[in-house]
Amino acid sequence: MTRLGLVIWGLIAALFLTACGVPQEALRPNPTRLAQEILSLDADVDLDEANRVARIAYEYPLELRVAYNVTDGPLIHNTKVNQGLRPRGLCWHWADDLEARLRQEDLQSLTLHRAIANHDNIRIEHSTVIVSAKGDSMREGIVLDPWRYGGYLYWSPVLEDERYVWEERNKVFAAKGLR
Repeated sequence: MTRLGLVIWGLIAALFLTACGVPQEALRPNPTRLAQEILSLDADVDLDEANRVARIAYEYPLELRVAYNVTDGPLIHNTKVNQGLRPRGLCWHWADDLEARLRQEDLQSLTLHRAIANHDNIRIEHSTVIVSAKGDSMREGIVLDPWRYGGYLYWSPVLEDERYVWEERNKVFAAKGLR
């Protein structure tokens, strides 16, 4: 097989693997369960705020999925963004947009954090939003990651995320000499 043939087969395999990688639970929104998890962060978490954050965390990324014209898995979509074929859709776009939308809610009993994983290793750097009870650290919070499944929300307690080790964004930026 020619080198070009191997490259084409590699791209087909990558497309197949990334396009088919959305777990069924991500396709079945469960904002009630997420709201309960947010409520369990602290006795002072407001029920209405927990419900709003959960609903927005599920619904808004689906709107972004349409706006970003996501038709492939995240890694293929990233390639299209980097080639100028799609307007947005890198992980930090998802995180920026979800954070901005959640900040519109003027949350009083919850705190939003930004986090980055893989900034210091060979893997692809990844950004996300984390919600915690007011005054708690991000490590005590819940990851809200719309990029991982191309607009279908992934969430879990920070310390139970088996795929990423999250660091505070401001600390990562400081280590890189960024603002």
